Amino acid sequence: MQRRQFSALMGSALGALSFPGAVRAQSAPPRIGVLMLHGKNPGGPQDPSMAPLRTAFEAAGWQVLFPDMPWSRNRYLEGDWDQAMQEIGVHVDTLQRQGAERIVLVGHSMGVPASLSFAARGGTAHALVLLAPGHVPRGYYTVPALKAVRDSVDEARALVAAGKGDSVERFNDINQGRRIPVVTTARKYLTWFDPESDADMGVTAPRVPATLPVFTAIGESDPLFKGVRRYFVDQLPANPRSQFVEVGGGHLDTPANVRDRLMAWIPAAVA
Repeated sequence: MQRRQFSALMGSALGALSFPGAVRAQSAPPRIGVLMLHGKNPGGPQDPSMAPLRTAFEAAGWQVLFPDMPWSRNRYLEGDWDQAMQEIGVHVDTLQRQGAERIVLVGHSMGVPASLSFAARGGTAHALVLLAPGHVPRGYYTVPALKAVRDSVDEARALVAAGKGDSVERFNDINQGRRIPVVTTARKYLTWFDPESDADMGVTAPRVPATLPVFTAIGESDPLFKGVRRYFVDQLPANPRSQFVEVGGGHLDTPANVRDRLMAWIPAAVA
């Protein structure tokens, strides 16, 4: 009898010692992986406007990737939109292999439609961060200053209809008021610029899973400041953890200006 009582007491004592550790293990926050997606040419992984965020993410102990994407200065515009989505998938897989349990896509400018499209297509993501959204295919048909791109879209559509969609031609893009030549095939060009394509934020926003929290931020001096809600934000499925934030500054200032809010929002959004 005494031996049984002793064994029971020892078991209780060991359980009391081990249980707190078990609780800590169960309540430990998930490991966060952040895929940063830069803006369009001249954007790239060396973009200084994104540096404050990268520093903060790494200081928090999160896994961070900031790759050179097909719309960067170095690669502009390489392949088609589908290739860009596949590359995002490869980078997400890398973060998961490194131990990330929650994937956060942090897009700036062109990185915003890319993030939305990846999520809308069912790619793995647990939160989206959309900073200073850019690239507006629907805007080519409503903003007079973007007529050069609209003309290129019309030309590319005509080439595809004529069976010449795979011939290499010279088209137009306009980014932050600067005209950029695009040398590619008409078929590939349309995947990036057609208003009906997945490169348009208004096309993909309604298809984002309702379970996915989205943090959208834009500066008061950004060209899209007055129209961004109508363009796509109000079309996102409602989620109680989603936020829309207006900050001071312009297109390139937004990442730094939302850093503190973002560092608080991300852990709560993916918990």
